[in-house]
Amino acid sequence: MSLTFLWYIPNTVEPGHRGDDAVDGYGSLHHAVDLARIAEQHGWSGALIGTGWGRPDTFTVATALAVRTTTFRPLAAIRPGYWQPAHFASAAATLDHLSGGRLLVNVVSGQDNLAAYGDAEGDQAQRYARTKEFMRIVRRLWTEEHVTYAGEYFGVTDSTVVPRPHGAGPRLYFGGASTAAERVSATEADVQLFWGEPLDGIAERVDRLRRLSAELDRDLPPLEFGLRITTLVRDTTEEAWRDAEAKVAAMAERSGGLADRHRGPAVGQQRLLDLAARGDVLDSCLYTAPGRYGGGGAGTTWLVGSPDDVASALRRYAELGIRHFVLSDTPYKQETVRVGDALIGRLRDSVAQRPLPEPLPEPSLSESSLSESSLSEPEPVTVAAP
Repeated sequence: MSLTFLWYIPNTVEPGHRGDDAVDGYGSLHHAVDLARIAEQHGWSGALIGTGWGRPDTFTVATALAVRTTTFRPLAAIRPGYWQPAHFASAAATLDHLSGGRLLVNVVSGQDNLAAYGDAEGDQAQRYARTKEFMRIVRRLWTEEHVTYAGEYFGVTDSTVVPRPHGAGPRLYFGGASTAAERVSATEADVQLFWGEPLDGIAERVDRLRRLSAELDRDLPPLEFGLRITTLVRDTTEEAWRDAEAKVAAMAERSGGLADRHRGPAVGQQRLLDLAARGDVLDSCLYTAPGRYGGGGAGTTWLVGSPDDVASALRRYAELGIRHFVLSDTPYKQETVRVGDALIGRLRDSVAQRPLPEPLPEPSLSESSLSESSLSEPEPVTVAAP
C-alpha cells in the first residue's frame, strides 16, 4: 500500500490563519487556486479544506479547485446536518464524476454554529448515531440504485444518484478520539485521522480500532489510518528548533501567556494538551509546547527538525500503519514548497529501499475481545481533523 501526502489549504476570508503571512487576495479564488497548483507541482496529492459556519462553503471551494487543477485531490470537510445525505451524495458523485474520481471527503461531527444553518445539537450519542446513518446512506447511494432507508435521523425512498461516482465513490476520512467516534470510524470510515500524538498513543489507538472493527463486524475493506499534524522543517536541526521556539515565544506573547486556550470537552484535543505534562519534546522531535499558547487541532503539536529528522519521524508512524499524511505549516505558500520538496521524495525513496510492513489484518472475533477499560473513556464532544 502506497503513502498518500496531502497538504492543507486555509478556507477563510480573513488573513492570518495560524500565522500565515498572505494578505493580498486572501480568500479569493486566485489565492486558493495558486495554493492548490503549488501543492500539485511539489508532490502533494491534494489538500484538506476545512469546514465551519462563518467560512466560505467548503464544497464550493473544493469544486473550484478541482476545475482549475489537473491531479489535485480536494479533501473536502463536510458536516451531517449542514447536508442531508441524499443531497450530499448527489453533489459529491457529480464532482467525483466530473473530476475523474479526484474527490476525497472528511466527515466532521464536532461542534459548530448549528443554529445558524437550521440544525440542532443533540447529545454525543445522538450526534454520532446520526453521523453513522449519514455515512451509511451516502455509501449506499453511491453504490446502489433505488435505495430506500428509514432511519432515526434520515430517510430516503427509491433514491438513485445520477451521475454515478467512480468506483465505490469518494473515500471517507473521519476523526475523533471518543468511544462514540471510534465506533463510527471502525464501521463506516475508510480512513481514521489522528492528531499528532506520540508513537505509543498512535500504536494503542490503531490496535484498538482494528479490534473494534472486528468486534462490530465491519463490512467494508480494512480501516486505514492517517496523521494530521504540523511539520516545521528547516535545513538543519538547530535552525528548525530555533525557529520553532521563536514561533512559540511569539504565540505566548500574543496570548498573554494563557495556557490551554483550547481545553474543552473534545477528547482528541484533551489528549494533545495533556501531552505537555510528559515533556516539551516527545519521541524524537514531537514538540508539545505550541498547545499551551493557542495552538489547537493540528497546530497543538509539531514535528520539528531537519528534513531527515522529520522524514524519519514520519517513517516511524508509517511503520505503525499510518498511510495517509495531512501536513501543514505557515506561511502556507512557502511551506507547501519547502515541506513537499524536503519530505515527500525522502519518504517515498525510503519506502522503495526498505518497504513498510504490510498492515496487519483485522483480528477475527475469536482473536479479539475488547476489555471494558478500552471502551470506558468519557464521551464529550469530539472535534474532527480539519
